[in-house]
Amino acid sequence: MSHHGLTVRGLNATRSSSFDGRFGRMFRALQPARFDDDDLSKLAAAMTSAADPPKDGSDEEESGIPALYTYFAQFIDHDLTFDPASSLQKQNDPDGLVDYRTPAFDLDNVYGRGPSDQPYMYEGEKFLLGKTITGGGDDAWDLPRNSANPARALIGDPRNDENALVSQLHGLFLRFHNRCRSENPQLSFVEVQQRVRFHYQYVILHDFLPRFVHSSVLDGLKTNGRYDVRRLDFYHYRKEPFMPVEFSGAAYRMGHSMVRPGYRLNDKTILPTFPPAGEKGGLRGFDAMTPTFGLDWGRFIDIDVRAPGLTRDSEPDRRRRLQFAYRIDPALAAPLASLPADVATNPSSLLLRNLMRGVALGLPSGQDVAAAMYAPVLSDRDILIGQAVDEPKSRLPSIVDVSPHFAGNCPLWTYVLAEAAHYKTPQRLPVQGEHFINTPQLGPVGGRIVAEVFLGLMFGDKSSLLRAHPSWVPASGADYALRDFVAYALGREPGCRR
Repeated sequence: MSHHGLTVRGLNATRSSSFDGRFGRMFRALQPARFDDDDLSKLAAAMTSAADPPKDGSDEEESGIPALYTYFAQFIDHDLTFDPASSLQKQNDPDGLVDYRTPAFDLDNVYGRGPSDQPYMYEGEKFLLGKTITGGGDDAWDLPRNSANPARALIGDPRNDENALVSQLHGLFLRFHNRCRSENPQLSFVEVQQRVRFHYQYVILHDFLPRFVHSSVLDGLKTNGRYDVRRLDFYHYRKEPFMPVEFSGAAYRMGHSMVRPGYRLNDKTILPTFPPAGEKGGLRGFDAMTPTFGLDWGRFIDIDVRAPGLTRDSEPDRRRRLQFAYRIDPALAAPLASLPADVATNPSSLLLRNLMRGVALGLPSGQDVAAAMYAPVLSDRDILIGQAVDEPKSRLPSIVDVSPHFAGNCPLWTYVLAEAAHYKTPQRLPVQGEHFINTPQLGPVGGRIVAEVFLGLMFGDKSSLLRAHPSWVPASGADYALRDFVAYALGREPGCRR
């Protein structure tokens, strides 16, 4: 489909005949790792943190990464992949999987097929917004919705309505486009769309990747300080980019370990990520937003300076607290081990589902991938299972303490999380005073997979920032980050020029 004479890429993508489908493998010569169901269940249990209610105060499991980045990572995933056919009940052969979304950072999860093909998402060349929501202190709107019960969001990717956080982040992208459209009447729709994409891609390259991937890994992908396609050693394709299962089924699932047990949305609302069994509520979406669930964005991203201490309405001299994502480590918050029945069943544990999916996809072990990448191979005793806090209360078990059958044979997803615990970087917190947190980052295996796929997809897209305009910098300067994107969408700062 085209708009204004230019191709609008998006949901019309189908399987590529030039490689092995939109999904494929980075390490095609490696053998699949095999595990018994009982061992996987033991590992999932060992990776589950103790039940913990949502916290307002500081938490030793916090990283130095503001909480919004967890859901920005989820948003990126939805931009890259859409695989409605695969499930654990089917044979997850990557040669047979079809990704109906373009594997590119093109925001097709926001723009869909454009205003000509999906006019119900638009009002002219601006996005429709939904009903007003309150509580956050900034003007806020729900996503536009139909009149069904439950009310479904009218957006490019319905998965962006699956929880209250990614839903409101999607809403910020709609508002960013609308403001950019209003402030640049001389530009066509496609030119505004490209400008929004460039800001988004700049954040990915210069903010997201450095927060998640250790600097030693990223430096190895650069020549004279710039990312260099010739430095990509493991992600290659013949004609069209594809989505490696080592990325989608393991390395990029690092975000699951960063989910908190719950979040304070605003001064009056704190919610568990998922409610206790049999109860309703939590952050779940796919319905009209509760009118008082508007996000106080300063609690999720560093758009202003917040004190590190506990917030109390009775303490007006204290700023409201910025929440941080949990650390990348082999430990997931307890609610993810018992998902509500309307979210997942058989199994209900997200951890066990991830491990089972790795087997179904035929992923090699973490040790085999590390050896194939000429990366340091962690010994079994160095693959520690649990929270990578600075002062653990007790000795963490190793992978072979969980089961001797994991000796030299750790599931790739678990290996990536355990590796991150060995690559901690002191990250300065965007709060009052000098505060630093030792923050685990993806290392030579997990970080290299994620970074090479991100860069490979950008280099493979002729219209991407990295390929078409590698020297482009937002008008506000080279330190442009997700906080600036959010601030512009909220109407606080200029920023959609160039």
